[in-house]
Amino acid sequence: MSASSAFNDEKGGSSSVGEPEYGHDPASGGIFSSDYKRHDDLKEMLDSNKDSLKLEAMKRIVAMIARGKNASDLFPAVVKNVACKNIEVKKLVYVYLVRYAEEQQDLALLSISTFQRGLKDPNQLIRASALRVLSSIRVTIIVPIMMLAIKEAASDMSPYVRKTAAHAIPKLYSLDPEQKDQLIEVIEKLLADKTTLVAGSVVMAFEEVCPERIDLIHKNYRKLCNLLIDVEEWGQVVIINMLTRYARTQFLNPNINEGGGGEKTFYGSDEDEDEDEEEKEKKPYVMDPDHRLLLRNTKPLLQSRNAAVVMAVAQLYFHLAPKAEVGVIAKALQSSVLEPGMFEPYLKSFYIRSTDPTQIKVLKLEVLTNLANETNISTILREFQTYIKSMDKDFVAATIQAIGRCATNIGEVRDTCLNGLVQLLSNRDELVVAESVVVIKKLLQMQPEKHSDIIKHMAKLTDNIQVPMARASILWLIGEYCEHVPKIAPDVLRKMAKSFTNEEDIVKLQIINLAAKLYLTNSKQTKLLTQYVLNLAKYDQNYDIRDRARFIRQLIVPTEKSGALSKYAKKLFLALKPAPVLESPFKDRDHFQLGSLSHLLNAKAGGYQELPDWPEAAPDPSVRNVEVKESVRAVGTVTYRDTGALWGPQKMEGSEGCSFPRASDSASGSESGSGSEESGSGSESEESEEGSESEEEEEEEEEKDKKKKKKELKKPTIAPSSVLKNYELLHRITGEGLSVEYCFSRQPFSPDANMVAVQMQFTNSATSDTKNLHMEDVKLQSGMRVKEFPEIGEREPEDIQCTAMAVMGIDFCDSTQAANFQLCTHTRKFFVSIQPPVGELMRPIFLTENEFKKEQGQLMGMNEITEKLTLDAKCRNEHAIVQRVTTAANLSRVPCGSDKECRFAGRTVTSSSLVLVTVATKEEGAAQLTVNCEKMVIGTMLVKDILLALTQ
Repeated sequence: MSASSAFNDEKGGSSSVGEPEYGHDPASGGIFSSDYKRHDDLKEMLDSNKDSLKLEAMKRIVAMIARGKNASDLFPAVVKNVACKNIEVKKLVYVYLVRYAEEQQDLALLSISTFQRGLKDPNQLIRASALRVLSSIRVTIIVPIMMLAIKEAASDMSPYVRKTAAHAIPKLYSLDPEQKDQLIEVIEKLLADKTTLVAGSVVMAFEEVCPERIDLIHKNYRKLCNLLIDVEEWGQVVIINMLTRYARTQFLNPNINEGGGGEKTFYGSDEDEDEDEEEKEKKPYVMDPDHRLLLRNTKPLLQSRNAAVVMAVAQLYFHLAPKAEVGVIAKALQSSVLEPGMFEPYLKSFYIRSTDPTQIKVLKLEVLTNLANETNISTILREFQTYIKSMDKDFVAATIQAIGRCATNIGEVRDTCLNGLVQLLSNRDELVVAESVVVIKKLLQMQPEKHSDIIKHMAKLTDNIQVPMARASILWLIGEYCEHVPKIAPDVLRKMAKSFTNEEDIVKLQIINLAAKLYLTNSKQTKLLTQYVLNLAKYDQNYDIRDRARFIRQLIVPTEKSGALSKYAKKLFLALKPAPVLESPFKDRDHFQLGSLSHLLNAKAGGYQELPDWPEAAPDPSVRNVEVKESVRAVGTVTYRDTGALWGPQKMEGSEGCSFPRASDSASGSESGSGSEESGSGSESEESEEGSESEEEEEEEEEKDKKKKKKELKKPTIAPSSVLKNYELLHRITGEGLSVEYCFSRQPFSPDANMVAVQMQFTNSATSDTKNLHMEDVKLQSGMRVKEFPEIGEREPEDIQCTAMAVMGIDFCDSTQAANFQLCTHTRKFFVSIQPPVGELMRPIFLTENEFKKEQGQLMGMNEITEKLTLDAKCRNEHAIVQRVTTAANLSRVPCGSDKECRFAGRTVTSSSLVLVTVATKEEGAAQLTVNCEKMVIGTMLVKDILLALTQ
């Protein structure tokens, strides 16, 4: 909604630019009279029977709120429209109520029943908005209603509503902490959600309500690691921070053995040698696979466009990764001070550009100062010399301070830095000179006896330097080391006494100190000057200066009334003072977690959680093992061969490029093979029996489905005319003669309908025997497993080439993430991977036209994706469109009365989420593609694939 359209009046005219803004009259203290009239007009529009007027009024009101104007007096008129049937009006009413529900609690409570009805609305946006308003009413009496609404929303079919439920949990917890136990149950349920839209929000609720319940994360740890790359950016930050704390409690320190091992004694006994051998036999540290999973899945996020995500990954690596791997974050971090060794190779990356903001310049200076060492200090100082010429005075001052820190940290360049700073004292810029004086003063304290000439030179600058801090620093230096300049110090005091009344307070205090020190060391020359200065200070307007003068007079000028302290005046004023240490403001922050607010402020902020220490012994890793239900497992099974005789003596002509045979082809192929009849007959009879049994089971299931009125078919009603696409799993060169191809058969996988059937063809052309070929799962994503894969026996010596077929079921969990596993022979293990196209993650279903329209009406808003396209010249007829869409996705054609539309329906294999596709054709090849899907990620990917199929 644009601001201009929001302020158009109901007659369609443009907004009145000359009208006064909503606000308060400074004279009367009330709203302008014209604003009263405008509010009355809005109330009349809200009370009208026309939805168009109500919608226009709500647009104006929401725009008014966006501009920071007060619209609370419109609450009664707005809340009456919460039951409006117009969806657009209802959305804006909920937006308004979220803003003012807490302020107008009494009126909001009158509409509780309406909000409860909104929780049952078919539109997911209305359901979510109703829950958001309900959780915004901060009244304890409705806590049970809020709790019930959150529990129902946590089981909602829409991930957007479940996400809103997760957002409501911390609100309810802050309103009534006694509900914690029930809220933890909801959090536990939402943590098991497999949707990326919900993950970040529920982890945030977990952190707000029960961060100590680390046991809730065990079963969901691997899922969160795998989903992390697809979660929205701010959700990624929350999840990464939570997983950082989790990993510090569950895994061992990866740097535990670094620098370990005791030194050998020169004369070692036999027992010592035995102990050394035992130490050698000890196994080195092996990182937990779950620890490695976290590091591997967060590393790609270093390329994120969101700086907060990059910082979160950086702190995770800094706190969790082995030191050898921490270097990967150096490139991603250009403004953080970490270990010098990590950033030293990237020194030039921190050189300052003239276009950098002052804050970034100062941060880069901190980095360069921390990276400075004996090797690169000359390069860094030359760089600093250039920065001093900058027009940015704050940056120049920071550079001079950085030079001082380099001189403090590296003794070899102290004299060089000091001489360079002394040269700056002749600079025309007063601020540069003043900052140089302050830094020189701190450096001279380290070795004052060697630099009396510099002190004399600085004493001469008192006539020219007018910056109070610089004048005060010079006077302090002269007073502190007056014995090094016995002739100059009294003259400086004489000049300062003349201008005492015109000096700044900080300078006056140092003049008094200088007078006191000279009185104690050279009273003959300075006695009268000191009394004169103390008399001037006695009547100064500043009470600090008056008190200082009164105190010093009693301390250094002995009288009858002066106490015992006067005896110790020299020890008080002329005591040796330790040289100051020039430190970076970022020092001593390592006790706070990197990237946290506490780390930035160098003070513990509210809500900060300490990073746990590494455990001494590794906790039980089995707590993260998820009990996989039968419907979630991926089972390997044989289609038509006995397990023992799968690798039969079957010859094939041509070893490369062969496509998978269908069920009938495979049977005939085995009959026509050159193998013995004995090896083929048994398998063929078993095939026919298994085939007939599976057909009967399918018919029974279809009858049951029809009784339940689901009307879902096990097989697509329209099969794609093109041959199923083959993919290479293992090349014969990589597999040392063994090659494997696979395709998605699009047939129901009879052991489990929630799995995708993958048909595989093995070809063995190796000269050596390949014994007992089988599969083992390595790290399948989202709980996928492969088991009971048939072993493949030896190849007969006389066979040139042998083939075998198998069908494997994989539950991809409605994700295009790859299933990774091992293909094992008796000598080798080959790591292979199967990544499904999004169109193969669904099965076709039958819907009537009315059912299609009804389901599509419930999947609007965020669940609908629309794209305009121009059809390929060969794809402008109905048959071609159907062929290409069904080739790209395993969907079924839906009957349609219009010849301008083609409709398709299916469900995702694992979660049975509905997928609806509509291709509406127009003139000259123009068309519109619409995908309605409960899973927004799948819908987005499916749109891309179908667009590609229709436009190529």
